[in-house]
Amino acid sequence: MRLGAHMSAAGGLFKAFARGDEAGCDSMLVFTKSNRQWKAKPITEKDVEKYKKAAAEYAHIQPVAVHASYLINIASPDDALWEKSYQALKDEVERAAAFDLPLLTFHPGSFMKSDAAAGMGRIAEGLKRLLAETAVSANNVTVCLETMAGQGTHIGRSFEQIATILNEVGEHERLGVCFDTCHVFAAGYDIRTPETYATTIDAFDKAIGLDKIKCFHLNDSKHELGSNKDRHEHIGEGFIGKSGFANFVNDLRWANHPAHLETPKTKEDEDGNEIEMDPVNLKTLRDLIEN
Repeated sequence: MRLGAHMSAAGGLFKAFARGDEAGCDSMLVFTKSNRQWKAKPITEKDVEKYKKAAAEYAHIQPVAVHASYLINIASPDDALWEKSYQALKDEVERAAAFDLPLLTFHPGSFMKSDAAAGMGRIAEGLKRLLAETAVSANNVTVCLETMAGQGTHIGRSFEQIATILNEVGEHERLGVCFDTCHVFAAGYDIRTPETYATTIDAFDKAIGLDKIKCFHLNDSKHELGSNKDRHEHIGEGFIGKSGFANFVNDLRWANHPAHLETPKTKEDEDGNEIEMDPVNLKTLRDLIEN
């Protein structure tokens, strides 16, 4: 696995590279705009130039993946919100393309006052349109549905839900899945032992196909198996535990797959001092790799 973390792009996307290098990243995850706002500053030629220069300087950090805004909801039954979400997702994909970022992950969304079947239909409708409308402008970007914890009316709680969406869209080389360990565990899929891990990965393969996994989010869980609660914890300090992550980092099927931390950035030690935790969590993961 190409291990890394979600890095801040404050001050310009190019600045994420130095931060990622300091943290010990082999790859990294970024936002190209504020994740809590609909609008974004347009990307300039100077922005791209600075980014490419930093990418060349830190060539060992690759690939760089994008996480789309949390506001996007293309499962919504509300036509105005759906269209606003669709346009925002399209913009995210085209922004990724401008920087030549190969992977973009988004949350499938919430069906709100409709039902899961209707929500999945709306997502598939959006993805078909997105893939068609960005066929030229962003043909270098693969769009990934993220596995979800199953809170409330959020879609993506089961492998079968994601499979339904993918099947409705149809086979497409620019469509994949981001496998989030915390979310999958919270949704009820056990990954803690070699046996339960094998069962879960086999279930994914049967429902979707392992070739669809393009990237991972490696997060421990603050809550128990099947809690449907999306709360990330430091690696080895949650209910998944180190043994669960050992299953992933030693699985040769994921060699060269980017895998990113979205764990809390800091933690206080016994003396009340704040510790930067990305380097700690990355070391924990690397220490689990069997030589």
